[in-house]
Amino acid sequence: MGLLIDILGWIASVLIVGAYFLNIRGRWAAQSIPYILCNLVGGAFFIVNTVYHGAYPSALVNVVWVIIALFSLGRLKRVPAPEKQDASG
Repeated sequence: MGLLIDILGWIASVLIVGAYFLNIRGRWAAQSIPYILCNLVGGAFFIVNTVYHGAYPSALVNVVWVIIALFSLGRLKRVPAPEKQDASG
């Protein structure tokens, strides 16, 4: 069981840091579904990992992280996507 929990922690690290890297490089917008989903899943995996290891302050931070991601996903569903201008002007 401990190995599975540690694997979830590593996956969480890759998801969150990877999403941040792609955001910083301009590949993913902070409001994009892939970015938000990586943060949501990564945060959820971190909750499992940190609770298992008794790191409750970190678990609380990740609960907030997941709530922010859920709020962001909900907001995307309510706000229509902006229309893109075509190249002709």
